[in-house]
Amino acid sequence: MPNFRVELTDQLPFPRARVFDLISDHNRLGPLIGLPVKRIRDSDQADPNGIGSVRWLGVGPVGFEETIITFEPDHLIEYTVTSFSAFRNHLGRIRLSELPDIGTRIHYTIEFDEVVPYSGPTLQMALERALRRGLRRLRQTLGEVD
Repeated sequence: MPNFRVELTDQLPFPRARVFDLISDHNRLGPLIGLPVKRIRDSDQADPNGIGSVRWLGVGPVGFEETIITFEPDHLIEYTVTSFSAFRNHLGRIRLSELPDIGTRIHYTIEFDEVVPYSGPTLQMALERALRRGLRRLRQTLGEVD
C-alpha cells in the first residue's frame, strides 16, 4: 500500500462529458496543471488519449512520463508514472459522476511511495496544491467556453 495519498473532491456545474473531454485530452491538459504536457504515444483505442497512451509532463528532458491504464469515457481515467521520477508505485485516479441538476462530481486521488527518503510529505503537499489549482483552472476554462 502506498505511503502517501492526495484526495480531492469537487462539484462542477458542467456536464460530465464536457469535463471528461477536457481532462482526458493530453495536449489540452498543460494549462490546467501549469506544466507543459504532450501526448508522445497514441492509444490503440479509438480515442488517442485512451489506454496505453503516454504523455510527457515537463520541459525538454526535465519531466516524466505517465501512461493511461484505465480509460472509461465520461467516467474514469487512471494513470501511472512510467519513467524515473520522484514517485514510486504511483497511481492517479480521476473519477467523474453525474450530479443531477447540478453537474459533475470529480473525485481525484493520487497515491505514491517516495523514492528519496523523507521527500514524501513535501511531494504530497506540492501535489495537493497543484491539484487544487488545477481544479480552479478547470472550472475557469469550462466557464469560458459557455
